[in-house]
Amino acid sequence: MTPTLVRQHRTHAGAKPRVDLCARARDWSEIQERMLVPLYEAVYERLEVGTGTRLLALGCGSGLSLLMAASRGAAVTGVEHSSPERLALARERLLPDTWGARARADVRIVDGPPGDLGAAGGAETPPYTLVTAFEPIGWAGDSEGVGGLLRAAIPLAERGAPVVLTGWGPPERCATASVLRVAGKLADPLRGAGGTRPALRDGLEEVAQRSGLRPDGSGRVACPFGYADTDSALRGLLSTGLFDAAITATDRTQVNKELTEALHPYVRGDGTVWMHNVFRYLIARVP
Repeated sequence: MTPTLVRQHRTHAGAKPRVDLCARARDWSEIQERMLVPLYEAVYERLEVGTGTRLLALGCGSGLSLLMAASRGAAVTGVEHSSPERLALARERLLPDTWGARARADVRIVDGPPGDLGAAGGAETPPYTLVTAFEPIGWAGDSEGVGGLLRAAIPLAERGAPVVLTGWGPPERCATASVLRVAGKLADPLRGAGGTRPALRDGLEEVAQRSGLRPDGSGRVACPFGYADTDSALRGLLSTGLFDAAITATDRTQVNKELTEALHPYVRGDGTVWMHNVFRYLIARVP
């Protein structure tokens, strides 16, 4: 996995998978995904997401951001090609009888890139009024993948539609940055000496401009990571996939040990773990 908060990739060919992908997807949906709720809420509030919104979510994962938009009355479409396990959880959340027949008609979950939407949908659908890419950019190596998704999605959106990109805030305002460095340190034998590094402050604008979008405002949101205990913190952070290369380079025991040590400064007297973070979002417009 390239080092973002949420993106999950398969191991390289020939490498032995050392993780239970279904269990990790469940840990993501039950522990880690909720850490981004303040970000989702801030974006939806600012853009007045509600009835009449047609949302296309790139990298929808296990669907929490879709669920929140649907609860506001939006018609939602999620695409996800990197984790079938998370996508299965998104279908459980959004396509059961809980929503009723009318609401289900306004929900689409597609296994694949944005270009697959036409093949999956049958009749042609109206253009989207909002596109989100809630996979935070902010660590080396991920912007090109997001750019490719954006270029495929832009033709599906109406002119002037907002496109939301998100990223980590300054490292000095993200306590989790020091914990994530464990991934780069342990993965050095496979990934070289570069490890992880923060992206440039203007990374979101650069991705938008390379994709043909026009930046049109930004904001910052506090997204603290809070866990019931160290075990929950380990499960949540490992569910991101950030530590896959480190697990392959060493083993799960070594990763758990060093990650536990890195978390120690953030363990409170009652055993809970709390790390303050700031995330940034950029609103860009479809030309």
